[in-house]
Amino acid sequence: MNLHTIRPAKGATHKEKRLGRGEASGKGGTSTKGNKGGQSRAGYQRKMAHEGGQMPIQRRLPKRGFKNPDRVAYKVFNLSQIEQLAEKYDIKEVSAANLYANGLISRTALIKILGNGELKTGLLFKVNAVSGKARQAIEGAGGSIEIIK
Repeated sequence: MNLHTIRPAKGATHKEKRLGRGEASGKGGTSTKGNKGGQSRAGYQRKMAHEGGQMPIQRRLPKRGFKNPDRVAYKVFNLSQIEQLAEKYDIKEVSAANLYANGLISRTALIKILGNGELKTGLLFKVNAVSGKARQAIEGAGGSIEIIK
């Protein structure tokens, strides 16, 4: 056996269908695409969500809800969480830079402090928003708050 005599097994390969090469080929005329209509034309692309003429699902279902374009999404921390984080990461200042450096928030996140739990240590807070209860607890523990925009 030589390299130039190797052939695929009998029946393993098939001839390529040559579409649109005359009536004698048996695949001429419409080139196996049927008669007329979008699918027989060049550049046909099925529309997304087309259901063959049936009313599409996005038109059958009613519109619901409302998305407020002015909503501000804060990353929320409770005082109990802040107390634990201050002990774990030895944080003296709660700011976006410190929380980002410790992998707790994304770089662009806005921070809001809520008043659930207790705060025993006086910390400096540089955050975007603070609830009233949290403000009282922080100032009562000897901490300070700086609201950043």
